[in-house]
Amino acid sequence: MTLSKAAPIHAAKASRPARKEPADAATESTALQLGELSEHLGYALKRAQLKIFEDFLRCVAPLQLTPAQFSVLLLLEKNPGRNQTEIANTLGILRPNFVAMLDGLESRDGLESRDLCARIRSTNDRRSHILVLTDKGRAVLARAKKLVAAKHEARLNELLGPANRAALLSMLATIAKEF
Repeated sequence: MTLSKAAPIHAAKASRPARKEPADAATESTALQLGELSEHLGYALKRAQLKIFEDFLRCVAPLQLTPAQFSVLLLLEKNPGRNQTEIANTLGILRPNFVAMLDGLESRDGLESRDLCARIRSTNDRRSHILVLTDKGRAVLARAKKLVAAKHEARLNELLGPANRAALLSMLATIAKEF
């Protein structure tokens, strides 16, 4: 006789009423104890990054930009005609991930083309592509910069204050440079 493994399991789950285990109910109302994890700088930085990215995404939601895409557009604005390897390396983005991100900045979403930047084959090295902002990319970046300044950075400035903000930026730059 052959038994179906799926049928008895689903039948047993369907006939059994859902109930909370006493231990589960207790842990839902009490926060987990982080212990020494709360003392690890890397953990604190990651938690802060997640909160900052959540807020950033809310602020620029109408533009559908990620923090990484915004960073690329900012670099292209200040460094027109640089190659994609230089931009990717500056931002610490792996080449395959960067190519996919560029595809998203250029590609068609539905019927509308994003057309925020363009890759142009380098005249000096035909294997390389230089990156430039398009007119649409400049316009979207201008809107994004206003949203980020008026909402996102304003909230961070209010939370930290100017002196703490400057100190934090300095400390983070030291870690990024020296570590």
